[in-house]
Amino acid sequence: MLPSNIWSLRDSLGKTSHRESRFLANGTMSIALADLVCGSGLRDCLSMFSGCSVLIATRDQLATALALIELDGVVRRLTLCPPDLPQEYLSSIIVKAGIDAIVCDCDSAEYGNLGVRRHFMCTTAIRPMGDFQVDPCPTEWILLTSGTTGLPKMVAHSLGTLTAAIDASKIEERPVVWGTFYDVRRYGGLQVLFRAILAGGSFVLLDVGESLGQYLDRLAEHHVTHVLGTPSHWRRVIMSPSARKIAPEYVRLSGEIADQSILDSLHVFYPHAHISHAFASTEAGVAFEVKDRFEGFPASIVNRSTGDVALRIDDASLRVRSPGTAKGFVGKEASMLADEEGFVDTGDIVDRRGDRYYFLGRRGGIINVGGLKVHPEEVEAVINRHPAVRMSSVRSRRSPITGSIVVADVVLKVEPDISSALTPTIELKEEILQVCRDSLAQHKVPAAIRFVADLDVGSTGKLARHA
Repeated sequence: MLPSNIWSLRDSLGKTSHRESRFLANGTMSIALADLVCGSGLRDCLSMFSGCSVLIATRDQLATALALIELDGVVRRLTLCPPDLPQEYLSSIIVKAGIDAIVCDCDSAEYGNLGVRRHFMCTTAIRPMGDFQVDPCPTEWILLTSGTTGLPKMVAHSLGTLTAAIDASKIEERPVVWGTFYDVRRYGGLQVLFRAILAGGSFVLLDVGESLGQYLDRLAEHHVTHVLGTPSHWRRVIMSPSARKIAPEYVRLSGEIADQSILDSLHVFYPHAHISHAFASTEAGVAFEVKDRFEGFPASIVNRSTGDVALRIDDASLRVRSPGTAKGFVGKEASMLADEEGFVDTGDIVDRRGDRYYFLGRRGGIINVGGLKVHPEEVEAVINRHPAVRMSSVRSRRSPITGSIVVADVVLKVEPDISSALTPTIELKEEILQVCRDSLAQHKVPAAIRFVADLDVGSTGKLARHA
């Protein structure tokens, strides 16, 4: 949690600014954190933001990070606009959040028809601010959820709830360089930014239009020590020729189910790294981190408090009570987020086997096969065990008999040679199906397998699941 003497991100920079080697960087420039204590990319207009509700619509992640640092503690509300947000949703979000100012880093003309008159340009050119006094203003942070259809939910946080999982009293003395494949406008990316600021580390941000290989090259140049991403991110990383250019000390997975296949693969690639996977959500905050390199999580942490976090399983669904739980949804009562005891229903379904719980998938993602339930993620975890498989995506296909059947798209580590005959491909499909038959009920075994070159991964780093 934040120490009581820190009330804003800029204020926290004063605690670590003497570490002049700390920086934020994109593909073209690096900015020392110490320069942000008395510098600004919003130039001389910071005083005009006092008490405003602001939409952050910057495209460059470095510009976004600078705007968040400068405006936290100054404005009444910060709403983060993800880069992939459909334009047609902006008007509704502006109305619901009561936006009266927009911060961007490009031509603001595209926002001219949204009814917000005040537009401000945030640049990455930092200039001294001079004396800047502002009365402390607790800022409400609005994050948009991912993985939904239609208008995304707007989740309200404070700086305290967003940083609840970070021990800000432990400032790193050694050089720590963070990297992440998450976008800083999402919950996962913010967690990395806060860790860099509050604990005195550096942060190398993914650049606009930058490929995975290019980003890995830059992480290597900056000697990255800590890297975070989803399992889908990491599966793509180990397919990249640049994967072995980095030698992280710490690798963390979250956002999707971390199956044993990806955990084992990362240990082979980065044998000296501490590899862990964590459970967190925009609504519930960070619940726990698993450090033993095994999928699932120990049953011993359920129904007992671990620090300030408590876990419970109701109707096979994981529920979390945490100081990192959001205040509520914008436009809805907070009680709609947490129950009377403060627990948030995550919608993630788990199954206990022995002394461990295993994630099966999302409650809303179930495939119905003749009245029997199939969690796509459970089937994917089994398919991914085959040594030839890099990653897979399971989905439903209509069936006149059962309503739906299970089918799978599979990316192989090495594309099979079918130039002379189809037999290798047929044999490989049969091997994968046999792995499924050995571990799954019959209705969960894919009726068809298709080998593909790649899978659709959304901007959040999660597999894009289509009906």
